[in-house]
Amino acid sequence: MKEKDEGEEGEEEGKVIFNYSVFEETEDIFSSLANSQRLAILYIISQNQKTLSEIAKELKVTKQETHRNLNRLMNSNVIEKDFKGYFSLTIFGDMLIKNISAINFLSKHKKFFSEHNFHDIPIKFIQRIGALEKSEFIAGFVAVIEYIKRMYQNCEKYIYSILPQVPLDLIHTAIPLVKEKELKLKHILPIDALIPKKSEEFLKREGYSQLLQKGRIERRMVTRTNLGIVLTEKQALVMFPQTQGQVDMNFILCNDISMDNGLFHEWCYDFFIETWHNAKTYDPYKLKKV
Repeated sequence: MKEKDEGEEGEEEGKVIFNYSVFEETEDIFSSLANSQRLAILYIISQNQKTLSEIAKELKVTKQETHRNLNRLMNSNVIEKDFKGYFSLTIFGDMLIKNISAINFLSKHKKFFSEHNFHDIPIKFIQRIGALEKSEFIAGFVAVIEYIKRMYQNCEKYIYSILPQVPLDLIHTAIPLVKEKELKLKHILPIDALIPKKSEEFLKREGYSQLLQKGRIERRMVTRTNLGIVLTEKQALVMFPQTQGQVDMNFILCNDISMDNGLFHEWCYDFFIETWHNAKTYDPYKLKKV
């Protein structure tokens, strides 16, 4: 009787042995990419075709070392060389580089994601999480509020937001700008959102009801928020929930649309639009006034 090789899928005394050989090709790719210089090469030639000399010059390493790394990547079918000596990504390599951004993003913020999560975010947005790679990290509630206020002041077209609460400072900043610049304001709140009582008189004085009637302000409600989002036509930011599930307004990842050709902004915009379409009618009586 043939003996089972180690790792072969089958049954042994009632236990299923996992066939880990299915990961051998993946292991080879990870091994090829597990080098900062080789990753740098991929990013360099993803922008434009380069020769060995040009790549070595950008990396500031010897041609011999560059040649060794290029051969490793070619053997894994990640890059290719044309008859003129120019290196470029293969189709497979191009797909890899687009997914490396997700690993890079998570690695860069691994400490943050030990205390925050995105378990309740739809899987299609998790699969695109690499779009958030090029962003600035800002910590501290006051710094976050000041950043949002500057976003409002710099915008010319619209403000879209999903927030777990609405601080008075943001209300005082946003509503006059909606009036003065004729901005479009759409906001989504959870049913237990905190709203400052002091805002009522201010909103009445600023003609909030009239802005609602004119359609300049629209609002909807969700059972709970699993992300915080603030968008203008120029900038975007995202807030992740703590491990207990509450969106944390003390930390943001933010981005100007010029930083990455709009990838970060598009991710946030798509998330907001999907949440907006799935949200319910706004009910002010469900809010918590403090």
